Amino acid sequence: MNFSPLPSVDAASVPADALVLDVREDDEWKAGHVEGAVHVPMSDFVARFGEVTEVMAERGRAYVMCRVGGRSAQVTQYLVQQGFDAVNVDGGMMAWDGAGRPMVAESGSPAFVL
Repeated sequence: MNFSPLPSVDAASVPADALVLDVREDDEWKAGHVEGAVHVPMSDFVARFGEVTEVMAERGRAYVMCRVGGRSAQVTQYLVQQGFDAVNVDGGMMAWDGAGRPMVAESGSPAFVL
């Protein structure tokens, strides 16, 4: 078994032009997310795996994010096991918000982390 540590990065270190993969559910996404992020809820991830890998083939490393880092860690581990370049964002959207990184909401109202 391979128990190497999961590749991870803190929210403040995610490049501005990075491919952010948001694996939270729809209500969480609508409240606030990283502009330009790809939204694939963890519950849909396996069904939409081809879509995810296509985007990764074009844009490279995926920075995987959820609310605090638990779901994204599972998705990151899955991607890495499949041979893809994926990194878990430690602390997720809570850390992103805490670092003062920009967020947008679908409603146009101020974004927040649900």
